[in-house]
Amino acid sequence: MAKKPKKQQQTGGTPATVALTAAGVAYTVHSYDHDPAHPSYGEEAAEAMGVSPDRVFKTLVADVDGTLTVAVVPVAGQLDLKALAAAVGGKRAAMADPALAERTTGYVRGGISPLGRRRKLPVVLDASASSHSTICVSAGRRGLEVELTPEDLAKLTEAVLAPIGRA
Repeated sequence: MAKKPKKQQQTGGTPATVALTAAGVAYTVHSYDHDPAHPSYGEEAAEAMGVSPDRVFKTLVADVDGTLTVAVVPVAGQLDLKALAAAVGGKRAAMADPALAERTTGYVRGGISPLGRRRKLPVVLDASASSHSTICVSAGRRGLEVELTPEDLAKLTEAVLAPIGRA
């Protein structure tokens, strides 16, 4: 007797999508084929999804006075480290060691999400996010983004909103 093929079961998703589902937040998942040769994870996501780069936000991990801090800024710009430090009451900020960022968040570089991280860290969301009805952030792996309201993202991550991005 032939075995029936197993149904493709929905898995729990990434820690980011699990956190969103558990919180009862409305979100949309966008998936695309990641090209390892692309020079920018964020720009690749914006291009692949056909979304303006000012609505796609990258998640960066910085060290502010010895405390790892998550910065969420548009892929169209850069992180202003001085502004990030000021937003959390710090003096100095520098980008965190990529390996430390991966170990601490539980995600790989290019797939670090501000949601569902392994360890709770302070989060600063660039103030430009509030000018959009929805924004996209990494869902926890390369080639996977979630779209949600900036208000929901800020609430779930307990983010401070501050002008930390620059063109």
